[in-house]
Amino acid sequence: MKKALIITYYWPPAGGPGVQRWLKFVKYLRDFEVEPVVYVPENPEYPIMDFTFENEIPEGIKIYKQKIFEPYQLASIFSKKKTKSISSGIIQTKDQSLLEKVLLWIRGNLFIPDARKFWIKPSVRYLQQVIEEQGIETIITTGPPHSVHLIGMKLKANNSIQWIADFRDPWTSIGYHKKLKLTKSSQKRHLQLESEVLNRADSIIVTSNTTKKEFSNITDQPITVITNGFDSRKFSSYKLDDAFTISHIGSLLSGRNPIVLWQALKELTEENADFRKNLVLELIGVVSKDVLESIQSHQLEPYVRMEGYVSHEKAIERQQRSQVLLLVEIDSEETKGIIPGKFFEYIAADRPILGVGPEGWEVAQMISETCTGSAFTYMEAQAIKTQLLEWFIAYQKKELYVKSQHIEQYSRRELTGKLAQLI
Repeated sequence: MKKALIITYYWPPAGGPGVQRWLKFVKYLRDFEVEPVVYVPENPEYPIMDFTFENEIPEGIKIYKQKIFEPYQLASIFSKKKTKSISSGIIQTKDQSLLEKVLLWIRGNLFIPDARKFWIKPSVRYLQQVIEEQGIETIITTGPPHSVHLIGMKLKANNSIQWIADFRDPWTSIGYHKKLKLTKSSQKRHLQLESEVLNRADSIIVTSNTTKKEFSNITDQPITVITNGFDSRKFSSYKLDDAFTISHIGSLLSGRNPIVLWQALKELTEENADFRKNLVLELIGVVSKDVLESIQSHQLEPYVRMEGYVSHEKAIERQQRSQVLLLVEIDSEETKGIIPGKFFEYIAADRPILGVGPEGWEVAQMISETCTGSAFTYMEAQAIKTQLLEWFIAYQKKELYVKSQHIEQYSRRELTGKLAQLI
């Protein structure tokens, strides 16, 4: 069996989408004659915890751990809430306090590429011995945080090994990058490090065709698209909600604020008594202040049911119980290639997906190809309203369902087989 050393910051008991990609790959790699060896931080500062993921770690997997210094621990002395929001990517865009502005400037300019940079040197020293003892031939780094890729770059320079760099999200083109108050020299440094990683890795993995196209302008190294996926497709045994629930599961950041949807819902509740009586807007996960204010300004607060972060198991249940699943992405050129991890679990839930995102969004094409719903831009209020009304009429007749197609290509095991071919 080949051995692959997987270097990742996110690992159980971390919650959220960042942990799932490589937890699932590790789960299935042995099926393809690859023995995974995992390296993770010993004392990480995870913004979200989900201990249920620990049950999915395969038995007998060798896991190495090394302590990490987290600057966020120090920053939390000043404001634990604001520090946690920034560390999880929730950056308030309006009415920023002086403290928020200072924390963002420090995060963007003093911690390059990110606040986990202090894990690089001790990890390189520690893993050198692991590589020799375990006979590692391939190392895989996954980011963000992109500091993890710098560990891989240094190990590659010191050893005759294959290095695969996996990008769950882009680096310098990610939406929040512009909000970090970067100086020109800091921006230049990010671009330099990005280029070094992309050109020194033997192979690069990305999660979308858009990111592949972007990186192809920076490097000639081979780039493979391996999306996220769903673990297994189990037909729902859950009873559908009696209410017309439109559920968003996951973080609704300030930029993910579909005012066009709130407007459509406002009009439908004003014009249709049955719609008004049955509507429930369910928001599961962290919701930014900006989004909540928009919902309130459209008089939708009476229809909102909010719940914070729930376990992955509970999230799957809510997906399968909901009448409609809401998927939202920031309306910008940079987010056309962002495919939220929950999209794949949405399509496995066999519930209609309402997508709202940028023009040319890669997800819109995938929704169309899999026949799992409809996607709209931020300019299509009337079209969104028409679609919701159509689905509501079907819901009243108990005929609201989808007939998905071509989704097995996104199963975690199928995707792991694609990964194994690179190792």
